Formats: sequence, structure tokens, C-alpha cells
Amino acid sequence: MFIFFICIALLLLAYKFYSPFVEQQAGIDINAKTPQSRFSDGVDYVPVHPVKAYLIQFLNVAGVGPIFGPILGALYGPIALVWIVLGNIIGGAVHDYFSGVLSIKEEGKSLPEIAGHYFNVYFKGVMLLFTAMLLFFVGVVFIMSPAGLLSNLEFFEGTIFANNTFWVLVILGYYFLATLLPIDKIITKLYPLFGLLMIVMTVSIAAALLISAPQLPEVGDIFAYFDHSHYNSDLLEPNPDGLPVWPLLFVTITCGAISGFHSTQAPIMARCLTNEKYVRPVYYGAMMSEGLVACVWATAGIAAFPGGYVELKSILDAGGPGLVVNQVATSYLGVAGGVMAIIAVAVFPITSGDTAFRSLRLTIIDAFKIPQSIRNRLLLALPILIIAYFMTKIDFSLIWRYFAFSNMLLSTSVLWLATKYLFDRNAFHWIVSLPAIVGTCVTVSYILTAGIGLGLPQSMSQPAGIATGVICLTALIFLNKRRELPAVP
Repeated sequence: MFIFFICIALLLLAYKFYSPFVEQQAGIDINAKTPQSRFSDGVDYVPVHPVKAYLIQFLNVAGVGPIFGPILGALYGPIALVWIVLGNIIGGAVHDYFSGVLSIKEEGKSLPEIAGHYFNVYFKGVMLLFTAMLLFFVGVVFIMSPAGLLSNLEFFEGTIFANNTFWVLVILGYYFLATLLPIDKIITKLYPLFGLLMIVMTVSIAAALLISAPQLPEVGDIFAYFDHSHYNSDLLEPNPDGLPVWPLLFVTITCGAISGFHSTQAPIMARCLTNEKYVRPVYYGAMMSEGLVACVWATAGIAAFPGGYVELKSILDAGGPGLVVNQVATSYLGVAGGVMAIIAVAVFPITSGDTAFRSLRLTIIDAFKIPQSIRNRLLLALPILIIAYFMTKIDFSLIWRYFAFSNMLLSTSVLWLATKYLFDRNAFHWIVSLPAIVGTCVTVSYILTAGIGLGLPQSMSQPAGIATGVICLTALIFLNKRRELPAVP
């Protein structure tokens, strides 16, 4: 458990010591009027207590992301924990924090509008396209996955509840209400409770892992978790199927490390905070909490199956990450664990899906300056959800691949946007520009390799991604030196 404890300690220390430094660069003004006080409308601009705001933000960005992603990442062994922690501290928490900062300082607007302000109308258009695409795919994914789980529960067998379409329609009906109604009618009342439930579940699993004293790999085997007879000796391929750590691990584990979807959720709470000083505990704190959840589930995925990669892979093939959650929770926590497992893989994704569609409505309203009347909200919500219903008929794996790419591309774009913000403030931009460079490398490598991209071999895509990063770094150093030159009299 040595690696696990180090990871948890690093996350906590980063919040204690690194996040205040990040906050200093952001120009937080505790005396400034927030969007909530300036534009209060009883629908989206509603005051929310900071503790509730933290729990809502945590649940909005978490869902099943920091559970499913790390379980899939456990196929790579303990290196998954390293990526979660480094990705979270260097990239994810900073990404989420500046998403909140930019939104609260720009009237609670959505990312495309902010991008248009700091760059130009073309960058705004690109951000609008990928933001809307990502939000839509997230919403569709989080209709399909909980509907599939609920319809396959044994005690529903032989009833109408065993019908997948039934649950799709029920979830869509809930999404319609949650998207349409003011934020204080459902979200601020229920989501803090679900956020607490996720915390209780995570702590329970972590405690069970410690008590059960699982047989985990030695520290020296961090790149090579599995028995040497079962994996390629190349350090980039520590498993029988030769899954390359770069760039696939970075795409497999997003929530918990860094996720562009989180930035799309920033305006929801940015419109509800009553002081800019709450941005750090709400946004940075929620992402750190998600990293803790991800570490617990990555460790559980590695520790709970004595057969290592082969056993974990067979369970994933049989029932996906949801089956792993169910087996881990029930084996460690009994009946209570089984109940929490069902909630985790059914309710948690629904809470992310409805805020995805809500954010999509806000993004469209901001982009086209549409008044917030009930009629306009209806005209937006209905066609979005009708199209989403028909999208559920498409192959899930195809939807997921496009979601993964959009997610990665958007997170990188937000980091570049934050770089521009800090450049304009003459602040220490490297806290966001360096992770932006890494994100650019991963994005380029992935789209060159992936089947939805060019499908090039790793030997070509990896050097191309690294070369792109070197070019970006060189350009930044040049721009930084120009900024530091004294003005000509």
C-alpha cells in the first residue's frame, strides 16, 4: 500500500500548499460582486452555500468517471496511480480551478463566450462546437449506461423494468425536468446528498482495502504489475494485449486526472457562488476529492483480483466496469456494498448526465443570446433530448470513442485559454501552459493513432506528438521573453 499512501498524501499536500500559489496567480478579489449578485434570476443565478456548492460540483464532475476510468486504468498496473496523482496536481485541479475563475469573472458565461473574449470569434466557434459535442455525448453515454444496468438487474427479470427502452425513457423524462427547472428545485436539494454518499462509499472501500490487507505489487514493479510470463517486456506495454501507456492511459483515465467535461460544468456553480474566495475550495477542492476517489478505485481494481490482468480483463469483458464495482463492493462491504454499487453505477451517471444537458442549454443560450424564458427553455430542451433518444440506438463504443477525444481536446483548449488569461495578467503562466503542452502532445498522438483519426502506427504518432509539444514550448519561451523585454522609449 506504499504507493497508495504516497498518492493520497501528495493530493492532500497539493491542496494545502500548491493551491494557494495557484490562487495568487488568478487575481481573486473577495470584494468583487459575483455574477449571482449581479444577475439573480431565480433560475440559474441562485445563491448556494459554499459547502453545498462543493458537493454539487464534486458530484457534477465525478459521476462514475473516477470509478470506471481508474478500474479500466488498473489494467496498466500501479502506473495508473502515478498518472492520476500527477495528472490531477499538475493538470486537472488547475484546469478545474481556472475554469471556475474564468467563468465567475466573466459573468458566469460558458467557455465558448469566454474564448471569444480572450481570443477571437474563430476560436469561439471551435470551442462552441467541441463543447456542445462533448456535452451531448456525455448526456447520451449517461443515458445508455445506467439504463443498461437497471434493465439487467436480476430482481427486475420478467417485468417491464427489464426493458432497456423503459429506463431510457424514464431517465430522459428526469433529464427533461432537471434541464428545465430552476437549479434550486432539484439539483441543490438532492445532489449534496448524493455527493455525501459518494464520499461515504469511497471511504468505506478504502477502509476495507486496508483491513483486508490485499496483496499489492512491490514498489519496484510499478511499470510491470503482471507476471513476466504474461506481458511484453517493453515498459510501454506492461500487459498481455500490449496496451501502450502513451497515449492510451491518458485517455482511459480522465476523470480523476484531467477532464474537459469538468470545464463545461464550471458555469453552473459560478452563477451561484456568493464570493470569489469560494472558487478554490469548490473547484480545486472538488477535483482533488475526485482524485482521491480515483486512487481508491484504481487500487481496488489492482488489489481485488488475485489473477491480476487476466482476471480483471475477463470480468471487464463479461460485464464492464459496473460488474467490477459490484464485485468489489459486495465482496468487501456485503449487502450494504451491493446497494451502494447499484447507486454508484446507476444514480451517479444520471447526476452527470442531467447537468451535461443543462450545461448544453446554457452554452446555446449564451452563444445566441437567447432570453431565459420558460418557452425558450422548452424549445431548447425538447429537440436536444429527442435527438439524444435516437442516439441511444447507436453502438455505445462508437459514442464513447468520440466522447474520449472531445474530452481530451477540450481540456487542452481550456488550459491554453487559461494561459492567455495569465499572460494578460502578467502572472506565472507556466502552471497552466506546461500541462497545456502535455495535453497537446497526448491529443496529437491519440488522434494520429486512433481508429476515429488517422490510424497511424505508434512509431509515427508518438514522435509527432512529442514534436508538437516541443514546438509549443519553444513558442511559449519566445513569447515569454518578448513579454519581459523593456518597452522602447
